Amino acid sequence: MTPYNEQLFQFASAYLPYGAELEFIESTIPRAAICAVDMNEDHIPETVMVYRLNGGLHLLALRYQDGVWERVSGLAAPGYGVTLMTAMPITRTGSNNLVIGWQVSQTYSKLSVYEWTDDGLIDIAPAEMHYSYLEPAPVTSRNNADDTLCIALWSHESGEAYRVEVVKWNGNEFVEAQDAYAEYYPNIARYYGELTRRYPGAPLYWEYLADAQYRASMSRAVGLYPASLKLVGGTKWGYIDGSGRMEIPARFDDANDFQKNGLAIVSERGKAGLINSTNRYVVQPIYDSIYPFSERRAAVIDKQGFHMINESGQVLTKRAYPYIADMRGGRSLFYISKEMPDGSSQSLYGYLDADGNEVIPAQYEDATDFTNGRAVVKIKENEYALINTSGRRLATYPFAYVGPYGDGMLSFQRDVSGKYGYIDDRGKIVIQPTYYAAMPFERGRAVVNTSADFHSEYGVINKKGEYTVEPKYNDVRSLGEERFALGNAIDKEQPFVGSIYAIADWNGKRLTDFIFNDVSDYQNGLASVSDTKQTYLIDRTGKPAQGYPRVQGRGSLTVEEGGIIKAFVDQRLSYRNRPGRIIWAQNVVIPLAPPYAVKEEKYNPNPDYLVYYPQVEGMADQAAMRRVNAKLKEMSQVKPIPPNQKLDYSYNGDFDVKFFKHQLLELELTGYNYPFGAAHGMPTQVYAILNLVSGRMFTLKDLFKPDSDYVKVLSDIVGRQIKEDPQYSYVFPDTYKGISPDQPFFVTENALHLYFNPYDIAPYAAGFVTFTIPFAQIRSIIDTNGEFWKSFHP
Repeated sequence: MTPYNEQLFQFASAYLPYGAELEFIESTIPRAAICAVDMNEDHIPETVMVYRLNGGLHLLALRYQDGVWERVSGLAAPGYGVTLMTAMPITRTGSNNLVIGWQVSQTYSKLSVYEWTDDGLIDIAPAEMHYSYLEPAPVTSRNNADDTLCIALWSHESGEAYRVEVVKWNGNEFVEAQDAYAEYYPNIARYYGELTRRYPGAPLYWEYLADAQYRASMSRAVGLYPASLKLVGGTKWGYIDGSGRMEIPARFDDANDFQKNGLAIVSERGKAGLINSTNRYVVQPIYDSIYPFSERRAAVIDKQGFHMINESGQVLTKRAYPYIADMRGGRSLFYISKEMPDGSSQSLYGYLDADGNEVIPAQYEDATDFTNGRAVVKIKENEYALINTSGRRLATYPFAYVGPYGDGMLSFQRDVSGKYGYIDDRGKIVIQPTYYAAMPFERGRAVVNTSADFHSEYGVINKKGEYTVEPKYNDVRSLGEERFALGNAIDKEQPFVGSIYAIADWNGKRLTDFIFNDVSDYQNGLASVSDTKQTYLIDRTGKPAQGYPRVQGRGSLTVEEGGIIKAFVDQRLSYRNRPGRIIWAQNVVIPLAPPYAVKEEKYNPNPDYLVYYPQVEGMADQAAMRRVNAKLKEMSQVKPIPPNQKLDYSYNGDFDVKFFKHQLLELELTGYNYPFGAAHGMPTQVYAILNLVSGRMFTLKDLFKPDSDYVKVLSDIVGRQIKEDPQYSYVFPDTYKGISPDQPFFVTENALHLYFNPYDIAPYAAGFVTFTIPFAQIRSIIDTNGEFWKSFHP
């Protein structure tokens, strides 16, 4: 034992309970289970030790305060020995956690990662987190942020085979660290490569080699970024590289970021699929929707319902479900509908495993996702339970409501209409019902609301129920990385209008003034903020992050892999380098056929009023072009708006070139008006259909012969479609009375399309109900010699 260890040993022994002995770590050179580590960032290391008393192990933490050492935490250990005790920056770069491996069998240790809180040490690692061998896996972030530390957990399977998981802390739980795969898994591939050479007849080693090679290849699609182009036919999406060159042509109706597994969700013709970085479909576009992957599994939706797929696109579930949630901790929440004797239906919840099996059958009236190996489920009225991943009940709670599991605490209500308090995971009431809203605890803090009406009074409490942020704010949001956004109401008489935010630390100390209109969550020490004029990044002190650009307008910035900055500001996407130079931005001129083009103009007189509107270029008749462009501004809702007055609504307008042929140009003008405080806004959709030579804008009647009864003919066709086509089953009964003479419409190459606004004949969720009528079906009433028809049928 070195003199330093001898001195630390003697110091620690002085604080042991009577009859206790310091435990020793099992290794080739046994050493005392003592660790000096600064976890509360006061620059004075705490001393943590493991001792044995009455046959059991205990953890004791000492803190130096006011000139004396004091005991601040004592915990029972979950194992019978110690295999590891060290300090690592797991939850946040630059701040250490205590990491202990507790021996629970000859082969496995239970991992504990301790976080310092006001209540002492808490273990943030789930109870089921076991390993045989642990190795830190540092990963250098490619966005020039601080290095992050991941953990590689090797779990013995058979012979010399180990199942390896590389995990990291995401602010709430441990997740797969796929950004570390490309650097760490080549080592594992070499390990199994050697084993397959030594034992070529052992299939298990070949299986693990293939898995390691696959994971080593992940993240190599990073460097491709979704980018949109305005084209004739609408906005199309492709992917650019870090220099702004379009690597995957813009042909998709929508395109999402490439995920860590090298796959991206794209859509074409209303269906979603998955492509890889070579622009090849891994999953053909056959689904109505695909959700992002979580733990190598994704939920997909088709006309039958939800299914679960793996990264090869294989459907794992045996049936379709009404709903499947993301995979969390090896389990995905699902529900089924059960028919009741009275003819009603009841939703019953259960959980799927990673193979799509109903590992916990549908039996609960309600349920939450798993967090650290725990989930809260509703058994029946006034009975909730905490279960583990096998469905075993760990605790029962006789309350009207129990919220999600978080940091060892759960919100609850005694009565359905009562206030909220908190219980611990055993069901003991820790904080009496006091609040009108109570969010889950996160690292010793929870956001609560003490107001009974819409004048919110949000604050933050610790696990003792003490306020660390006084309940006086219109909004409080946890931003991750131990930071809060505190929101003051912009208008105290109408708090639903929104908030202006300041940044505070975990103890409630305000770091900034109330200057931000928008604040994003922290990632790698940075958060995006917007004020009334600019969008930029701030660091954890709340100050503007040095070396990053500021972008005029309101939106968000994110630092992408490769270090480029994605800016989604004022509803437009662009990419920039660190000094702020634009690498790529969406085009503002849409070429038609020479000399015609459509140019995008921006109208943003007020932070809550933003319109992108079209202006036609290239018309020979300049007076006609001025009339057309003035009408387009009017139709796009470009109108006087007070610049410095807070509106009681927001409005966003945009457009697409939906159709162009010969002399006919068709522009789709869309808008969304959202009254602050409303359940939802109201979308609008109008079409400007014009002749580029004469400047005439066409109405529906211009398509038909003057003596035709086009209203009756079209009304009858739409009526038959509603009656005979199942896709229109959602239309309200007896609401359709026929079309109007000026019914909203648009045209395509071979058809007329009539549409109704939300709520006209169907629910809001149905959107703009559209009926397609081929021109061939109504050819007899079309004025084929009229200007409308001839403008695109010369």
